[in-house]
Amino acid sequence: MRGAAQRKAAVICRHCPVILECGADALDNRVEFGVWGGMTERQRRALLKQHPEVESWWDFFAAQRKQRNAV
Repeated sequence: MRGAAQRKAAVICRHCPVILECGADALDNRVEFGVWGGMTERQRRALLKQHPEVESWWDFFAAQRKQRNAV
C-alpha cells in the first residue's frame, strides 16, 4: 500500500476507538508496513526519528493527551 491508498486508509482510522493503542503498538514494535493508528509508514518513521528516547509510545501518547487536556 502506497501514497494515496495509505492516506485513504489513515482517514478510516480517525473514528477507531483503539487508534492510540494501535499506533503505540506499531511504534513500540517498529512495524514497518501499512497504516497503524492512523499513521502511514512515513509518519511513524518520522516520529521514531524525532523521539529516539521514547521507550513506551503508549506512555508518550498518554502524557501528550494529559498536557493537551490541561491547557
